[in-house]
Amino acid sequence: MIKERLEDYVTTIPDFPQPGIMFRDITTIIEDSDGFKMAIDGLSEAIKDVEYDVLVAVESRGFVFASPIAYNDHKPLVLVRKKGKLPRETVEQSYDLEYGTATVEIHKDSIKPGQKVIIVDDLIATGGTLWAAAKLVEALGGEVAGILSVMELKGLNGRDKLPYPVYTLIKYEGK
Repeated sequence: MIKERLEDYVTTIPDFPQPGIMFRDITTIIEDSDGFKMAIDGLSEAIKDVEYDVLVAVESRGFVFASPIAYNDHKPLVLVRKKGKLPRETVEQSYDLEYGTATVEIHKDSIKPGQKVIIVDDLIATGGTLWAAAKLVEALGGEVAGILSVMELKGLNGRDKLPYPVYTLIKYEGK
């Protein structure tokens, strides 16, 4: 049965991964062909007036959502991955997590100076991963034309770390 809103395809799991957290599971969007189509159509519509040259997808669910958009718009797709997962020469960026740090990388030759880039991920939470991806794009001379995500957890204030246009389909007020 086709649902009216993309939010209706999201499953909320209370108290995961710890008590008091309402986990918003987007896998139920991609497991439903109508939900997945609604998400891709919505993401594509959100950036239809944005001029860009390259889509950058953040590991791993960003790959899922960016791939069909790159295909439909006939744009290159560049991957941002966890440190040690890319085979060619890379640049890296570390960022803070709630308890520690993480590092992501991008191939050094994947973004050309002056290219306009849209960065795609499934979720904006604290904004750390997307901030790091943006810093990688800028380190290679690219310009971040926008951040694109399916969902945003507004209570975590991730958007505040992202001084770029941000496009999201679903916004949850809490964490």
